[in-house]
Amino acid sequence: MNTIPFVIFVLIWSFASTATFPRGGQDSQSIWTRHEAICRDGEYWNGKICCLNCPPGTYLKSACTAPGEKGQCEKCADETYTQHANDLKQCITCTKCRPDQEIVWPCNRTQNTKCQCKEGRFCAPEHACEMCNKCSRCEKDEKVVRNCSATSNTECKKIPLQSDSASGNTAIIVCSVLLVLFLLCGLIYWCTKKLARGSEENELKVEHALEGNNEQSQKPGCSSLIFSQPRVRGQSSATMEDECQALCESHNSSANNSQQNLTSLPPAFPASAHRASLTAIQPDLREDEPFPELIPINGEESLRRCFQYFEEVDIDYYKRFFRQLELNSNVIKSKDPLLYEDRIHELLNIWLEKEGKDASLNDLLKALLKFDQRRTAEIIKAKALKNGHYVLEN
Repeated sequence: MNTIPFVIFVLIWSFASTATFPRGGQDSQSIWTRHEAICRDGEYWNGKICCLNCPPGTYLKSACTAPGEKGQCEKCADETYTQHANDLKQCITCTKCRPDQEIVWPCNRTQNTKCQCKEGRFCAPEHACEMCNKCSRCEKDEKVVRNCSATSNTECKKIPLQSDSASGNTAIIVCSVLLVLFLLCGLIYWCTKKLARGSEENELKVEHALEGNNEQSQKPGCSSLIFSQPRVRGQSSATMEDECQALCESHNSSANNSQQNLTSLPPAFPASAHRASLTAIQPDLREDEPFPELIPINGEESLRRCFQYFEEVDIDYYKRFFRQLELNSNVIKSKDPLLYEDRIHELLNIWLEKEGKDASLNDLLKALLKFDQRRTAEIIKAKALKNGHYVLEN
């Protein structure tokens, strides 16, 4: 009877140990394998052993055969890369910059291409940069706090209104300037009148001098000059002869002075004015000069970089310009909702796709010349040469 409880206890203990701990077999073996598969940093699990990663700029062609060794690594091909140590089966394809972006640095085997928005456009890094936006321009009552960059828009700030004291000072300054201008105008008017009066007096003197010359041509005798003067009692004949001689000399000298005044007058039509009139009627030969041919430095990329210069085209002429480039009127009208600068870029891109390899900056400039927009064409040509996108044909 005492052996029965002991047997029951042994059976219960055997059952509990069997249910709690699994027997040796496949499950215990998988737990052991998982613990053993934890590899160190810079290694990867090959299914059986830990292998070293391939270095940046390469990819894994075949795994290692011994633990802690490196497998067969191959260099990345052109236009592909791996930036970190890896066990990738192939390299990553390089990013291509969009037409509204420019390359900061090109792609190589260990780093991807870095792109940024072109000058005059931006894309905020916290947003999905699917396209570069046009930089804003500050209003007339605003000032620039920070210029536009590739990653941020222009920041503007309202110009504070002037205080009452500043407005009062401005009013005083304006009134003072107006008073000074009024006094200057009065002085100029007075000087003009005085000069006009002086010219009238000169004309009278000229007329008197001419009359004196006529009288001299009649050669009056000294006796008539003497008798035209009041008689003085008690004068001798010698004294009268001296007076006659003095009167004749003074009369001749006045006639000579009158003749000199006539010769010293300014001419009615000076030579300088004549030369100015001849210069004014000379034709402007620059309008007839042939427009020089431009050669791109970097093919289509040079042409695209010059698209922003065509924002100089007058808004009243841009439709004629694109019709001259044989774009459909409906296509041109479809871009009306866009901002003017974006409208120009969109239509130029459509033209570029239409022309393909035959597209040329010279064709765009010739289209401007056909409706007398030579000044705009000259500005665009100068910017293209200055910024190194084109050179003149030898």
